[in-house]
Amino acid sequence: MIVVTGATGNVGRLLVESLTESGHAVTAVSRGVTSPPPSLPGVTPMVADLADADSLAPALKGADALFLLVSGAGAHVDGEAVLQTAVDAGIKRVVLQSSQAAGTRPSAVSHAPLAALEETVRSSGLEWTVLRPGGFTTNTFAWIPSIQAQRKVFSPFGDVALPAVDPLDIAEVAAAALTEHSHASRTYVLTGPEATSPRQRAEILGAALGEPLEFVELGREQAREQMLQQMPEPVADGTLAILGEPLPEEVRISPDVEKVLGRPATSFVSWAGRNADAFR
Repeated sequence: MIVVTGATGNVGRLLVESLTESGHAVTAVSRGVTSPPPSLPGVTPMVADLADADSLAPALKGADALFLLVSGAGAHVDGEAVLQTAVDAGIKRVVLQSSQAAGTRPSAVSHAPLAALEETVRSSGLEWTVLRPGGFTTNTFAWIPSIQAQRKVFSPFGDVALPAVDPLDIAEVAAAALTEHSHASRTYVLTGPEATSPRQRAEILGAALGEPLEFVELGREQAREQMLQQMPEPVADGTLAILGEPLPEEVRISPDVEKVLGRPATSFVSWAGRNADAFR
């Protein structure tokens, strides 16, 4: 049995599907405040909140592996309590979805909690793997309203390129780490196969839709005001720092997706073609 937290999210939902397709029994854990986990044979949905480690205990009963995904920066989660609950339940293996910035900016207010959670996982006594994805291709879903209404894309830092990663690639790497011992004690940085800028992504989406999209570059403060409607101030500021002034390590294309999966990471062109209908 494998327990997947964050089972309704971009990665969690795909991970549940991948594991069940491979014949694994899955307990799909969510906080019960969004859409339900995938309704598939072999999937048991359960409600728990990682901010309350005791609420996770029933979901862990009888399981041997845990995919750990915390919302936001993870500042609300007592990592030691969660990991001790996992140990007490008999979990043998944990795969943590962290963030690339937990490695590149571990002292930043926005990502220090995830960096601390990584250390807690490594010292838990469990077999562990840490995944550090960069920015997600699915972040462009935030453009859906303006594309549908105006055929426009609004974004800051129009020409700063980063190698966004497909959540499906993250899910498939997580599935491998949860089911194969060869990934124990490894930290994988997960990126796409090339760096693209917001302006280039708008062009790629336009090509996938069959019509050009107008790109409108936002100022930093405009973008910050929008972000603060959806995320805490430290997370917004940390995100803007990465998007606007990425460190060399954050621009680098990692080989880890291909190393684990034996195939290249998914390009933004491929992702856009697969998801174009969402923008129509």
